[in-house]
Amino acid sequence: MQKAIKQWCATIANSMPRKGFPLMTYVSLALTGMNVLDVVQDGKKQALCLQALADKFPACAGFVTIMDLSVEAEAFGAKVRYEQNETPTVIGQLIDHRQAAASLRVPGIGQGRTGVYLEALALASKGMTDKPLFGCVIGPFSLAGRLCDINQIFMKLIEEPDMVHTVLEKCTYFLIAYAKAFKDAGANGIFIAEPAAGLISPRQCQEFSSNYVKQIVASVQDENFMVVLHNCGNTRKLVPVMLDTGARGYHFGNAVDMNDILPQIPSDTLAFGNIDPSSIFRNGTPGEVKARTLALLEKVSGYHNFVPSSGCDIPPGTPVRNLEAFFAALEEYQKKG
Repeated sequence: MQKAIKQWCATIANSMPRKGFPLMTYVSLALTGMNVLDVVQDGKKQALCLQALADKFPACAGFVTIMDLSVEAEAFGAKVRYEQNETPTVIGQLIDHRQAAASLRVPGIGQGRTGVYLEALALASKGMTDKPLFGCVIGPFSLAGRLCDINQIFMKLIEEPDMVHTVLEKCTYFLIAYAKAFKDAGANGIFIAEPAAGLISPRQCQEFSSNYVKQIVASVQDENFMVVLHNCGNTRKLVPVMLDTGARGYHFGNAVDMNDILPQIPSDTLAFGNIDPSSIFRNGTPGEVKARTLALLEKVSGYHNFVPSSGCDIPPGTPVRNLEAFFAALEEYQKKG
């Protein structure tokens, strides 16, 4: 997209009718006849999926590369379990003591499957010139949790915080380089998926997440490239420390009420959310999707900087008709004035 992304944000925040932007790359599998393994291991196929979504749905942006929270951990050396129709999952524990943290090697960009996602973005960007296109990277704390074991890292915050900071510094160094690679590949921004930060206190979130996310934002965000921070946890009390990162947009999960969130968000900053991706989009009926979307729009009608979305990445197997119902609800709402 040629227009400055900062200008796009201002347009979205001050315009009606309201445009939607669900995180729905996996829905494209039903449009293209592919499976999960096809798109998480082949950049060309993932690019075709992004284009298929752009051709079918009137979203306000050109969608996001798949929110695969195993990619960066695998590049660091973590083991990943693959299933044909399930999202890849990190298994085992790569770092279990200080020496392992100190000797952890930062991978090069392109290592593992990072090249797959960069290729997908680069190819998709050639066919989408009218809407912004986003890459997706994991957040530093969520990445550290996958390297140290997500259940163990919460104890490490108290028992061995210095070890956690060592891992976070290396994760952040890599994520800055990865974000810059998306920028070079033609992305107009990135979503930083930091769900693990929704499970810690505001003080811990500041120290172990926001301070590092802030470094990524400062390294890549400008007039033509934006960062959207995604946290699908219970973020009601975390909004101030999330805003401290300086990101230009924030994406919230269905664990929170948007009426608790939106009063905390500056009017010139985009806030995305937050229809349940599993119980509503994946397992609901078109009627339920439509009703929930209309109810959300009514609830947040006073906030023009709100962008209707899913609360997180919509899972594989979600019926296309449910996304059609979401966009139909947006159109119906606008016709009603």
